[in-house]
Amino acid sequence: MARKKQYNEEEVIEKATALFWKNGYEATTVRMLEKEMGINQFSIYSSFGNKQGVFLESIKAYKKRIRCITEKLARSNNGKEGIRQYFYDFLEFAKEDGKNKGCLVTNTVNEINADTDPLIMDQLMEFANSIKQLFIDNLLQEEGKTEEEAKRQSNYLMNSLLGLSVSSKVFDQCQLKDTIEITFLNL
Repeated sequence: MARKKQYNEEEVIEKATALFWKNGYEATTVRMLEKEMGINQFSIYSSFGNKQGVFLESIKAYKKRIRCITEKLARSNNGKEGIRQYFYDFLEFAKEDGKNKGCLVTNTVNEINADTDPLIMDQLMEFANSIKQLFIDNLLQEEGKTEEEAKRQSNYLMNSLLGLSVSSKVFDQCQLKDTIEITFLNL
């Protein structure tokens, strides 16, 4: 007879997500996950398969968590102003105990190797492309904006958001506000 799990999967994935968010995928070991999640290696492998499985579940949890601001952007009907607000909302979302910790996806992309597992890279790209599509949808609300122009500007905005995510861990709020405002002057 199979043993009953002594832990809540959602809770242990939240703990793993925080660990990956802090350390990145490559730097996080199964031993670190064991300690942070409060479950043993056997339970990790039994429930999630391996470190990759834990990370993929963490990405799903992160997507759920960030929905509070992505859904707001999806409902926005004021073009680039909705995207500008998303940038500000992102800064608030990425704070913990008053410190900016960046974006889980951006932090991971910054530290992974070129030969990273393709499944992980696919999940990271899927997440980034979903944000980019929200940018395109909002940009197309602007009068006279072509599909091609919206796509090009969404590339610029994605690059700006990635830079904001990284710089949020170093710069103060005034510098981050300046970064956002200058970004939107260029649209």
